[in-house]
Amino acid sequence: MKIAIFTEVYRPIVNGVVTSVETLAEQLRTLGHEVFTFAPHIPKGSESAGRVFRMPSLPLPARTEYRLTLPLVARRNKRRFLSQCDVIHSHSLFITGWMASYYARRRFRVPLVYTYHTLLEQYAHYSPLGQRFTAQLTRELTKTYASAADAVIVPTKTVAAELRRQGVSAPICVVPTGIDMDAFRHVERGTSLAVRAQFSIPADAPLLLLVSRLAIEKNVSLALDALQRLRQEHPTTHMLLVGSGPLAHSLKQQVVTLGLRDVVHFVGTVEHNRIPAFYAAADLFVFPSVTETQGLVLAEAFASGLPVVALDNPQTRDVFGEHLAGAIVADAASMAAAIGQLLASPERRGQAATHAKTAAAAFDARATAGRVLAIYEAVLADLDTSKRVGRATPLADLPYVATDL
Repeated sequence: MKIAIFTEVYRPIVNGVVTSVETLAEQLRTLGHEVFTFAPHIPKGSESAGRVFRMPSLPLPARTEYRLTLPLVARRNKRRFLSQCDVIHSHSLFITGWMASYYARRRFRVPLVYTYHTLLEQYAHYSPLGQRFTAQLTRELTKTYASAADAVIVPTKTVAAELRRQGVSAPICVVPTGIDMDAFRHVERGTSLAVRAQFSIPADAPLLLLVSRLAIEKNVSLALDALQRLRQEHPTTHMLLVGSGPLAHSLKQQVVTLGLRDVVHFVGTVEHNRIPAFYAAADLFVFPSVTETQGLVLAEAFASGLPVVALDNPQTRDVFGEHLAGAIVADAASMAAAIGQLLASPERRGQAATHAKTAAAAFDARATAGRVLAIYEAVLADLDTSKRVGRATPLADLPYVATDL
């Protein structure tokens, strides 16, 4: 099979969408399929593995690494690659998403699959149009775009239910975002110790890890408040903050105000192939965000065997499932208490680590890629049936499809 993937963000940007797109493409190639990724050009960007075709782009008015994609695909790339694809898979509902829709629906008459990565309403504060208006606009945009797809992929049942609530009529397939399990399971102890040494963290000091974009919607400040409370009983605890973002300066000021300057270490952006070493160096993972559709970092923490203490929200409960891989809490005080209990009890921490490894199985990249491939095959069969007999077989009868929500 030949698959075209359209994405609004790609390397050298590092975030969950990029990791998701790249991991899926790699796994599909491993399964013997051809994948062509169409992404915006980013100046001074690193080379990308596989066939990645860059489209012209312009800088956005705000100071950000993201780009405004120009809807232009080189003629030779359309002729030699895009026109040969069996399925087009969109990972955005903005410019590249509408390009994917145009090529699938009008130009080449192939199925369109759409992966919904982000709860867009939670990011309305970035819009100059006002939060209320922007939230309404994104709901309508999501409903219109997703309903036009042959299948919509979401990471959790909670997100599927939210799209149904918004009026999305297309089949919705629940497939978690996959990760390379082996990369997180097999990290040499010397590598993890080197991470601690890099930041002068004693080998026996309790170490918390937070991997996140440093932005207001990620709620990182709550984790810092929890750390301050925690250190009253566990005064040697350190925290690694891996990631960058517009709130970095403000968070550094908060660290000073809370008296945490010597124990909170701002790592900045880390290449994804180096991330497993940071998980291996930590004793526990904290997750204060409530705006994720899944939280790819939760799957990475599970695969690393790290207990997780996360702020309560429906998506996180879906990711945890029935596994007691740590604790789900209500606020900074309960987060500090839960972390303290885990640090004080090696037995409880060991049980949580075992549950985490069990929970990680749902996010194996090979398995999730296979489920995505099954969706491609289903929409292709659906299209073929409709061409031959004038009606389509219902995709909603297939496994992994959310219908009764």
